[in-house]
Amino acid sequence: MKNTPINLNATHDPQLRSWVDSANVAGCDFPIQNLPFAAFRPQGSQEAARCGVGIGDQILDIGACLQLFTGDARKAADACTEPHLNALMALGNQAASALRAALSRLLCAGNEEHRAVLTAALIPMSRAELLLPVKIAGYTDFFASVHHATNAGRLFRPDAPLLPNYKYVPVAYNGRANSIRVSGDRVQRPWGQLKAADQAAPVFAPAKRLDYEVELGMYIGTPSKDGEPVDVANAWNHIFGFSLLNDWSARDVQSWEYQPLGPFLAKNFATSVSPWVVTAEALAPFRVAVAARAEGDPAPLPHLFNAADQVGGALNIRIDATLRTARMREANAPAHALSRSNTETLYWSFAQMVTHHSSNGTALDTGDLMGSGTVSGAGQDALGSLLEITRGGAEGMQLAATGERRSFLEDGDEVTFHGRCERDGFVPIGFGVCTGTLLPAVSRETSTP
Repeated sequence: MKNTPINLNATHDPQLRSWVDSANVAGCDFPIQNLPFAAFRPQGSQEAARCGVGIGDQILDIGACLQLFTGDARKAADACTEPHLNALMALGNQAASALRAALSRLLCAGNEEHRAVLTAALIPMSRAELLLPVKIAGYTDFFASVHHATNAGRLFRPDAPLLPNYKYVPVAYNGRANSIRVSGDRVQRPWGQLKAADQAAPVFAPAKRLDYEVELGMYIGTPSKDGEPVDVANAWNHIFGFSLLNDWSARDVQSWEYQPLGPFLAKNFATSVSPWVVTAEALAPFRVAVAARAEGDPAPLPHLFNAADQVGGALNIRIDATLRTARMREANAPAHALSRSNTETLYWSFAQMVTHHSSNGTALDTGDLMGSGTVSGAGQDALGSLLEITRGGAEGMQLAATGERRSFLEDGDEVTFHGRCERDGFVPIGFGVCTGTLLPAVSRETSTP
């Protein structure tokens, strides 16, 4: 698929290297071309949280070197003294861009100026507690992968896997903001109503068919105004950045409750995001054309169409998902590779998601999080959920390292996502990891029919 770089600048220069040596190591997620943002505090301390930038295996504490910035970069740096990224995001992408440009110059190899101040402001990631990066204003989860929509639909509607609206509207549901948690935080098996096909009535019990979903999260920075929909051509001005996202799902709860209004308790018990937010600007070299629609598919309605967006509105982000069971950890065995999918295959662009979200006049707020929906590809090795991999649990998956089998997740299972962007002529960048371990359901007294 054609790569279409948008608004490249000096921070994307592939020749740049940093005086922070770990940023120059092959395979590093955070070279100087990335400079992602995170919220953190020193591990084991009671210090206030603040925001920093990733460089190699270090975090630069922006608040510890405020005197090095001026103009818009200083405004952005001041915002980084807050415990979340919201204040920075609300300033708009121009301010964040000014800060990234200043950081790129300061951290560039050969620049000796202010080296002592910057070195003192570096904290090893191994000694930092990474926190939820954004105070979530609202959470919406889309359904943008036509491959996932078709695979999931085929399990329930073999003769008509895609509903008639799918190719006209970016389907989504509104989730719960306070269920968003940072990578590594607690994920507990939820309780819910379960009804097997041979049961006359449901029971209330811990969910049995727990699943993960490989997704990309998108954060809104610049808000929109109530009653003023965001045009597709301007949507990227509202997008601050992206992170990995795992929308944990209780499939048995979902199958019973979703009709007729869609997902509810099966989805809102936990959604994990990676602690690092990679800015839209850093991803400019990895902008690509939106996936071509199949012959005979309808064109997007006019309010969802923009020619420039079709040419460069998708992102080439590879996401690898792995599973490590409790037995694997005990045996120090390698994780089992689940899938490798890519966001460039999504049917709907990120701008179309933003535009559709606001198309009825509702305002977007700083800190809104939008999930892409499960990112699945056309092949068996690119399926972004166990629902698809095991055909709804009908075909168990064997884990080579221990011989265990899985249809859905069991207690103690750890799911990890790793995202990476690569393109010839540019330095690869990464997203860090999004990981979570499924804990047993909390015991409670209940009665069944």
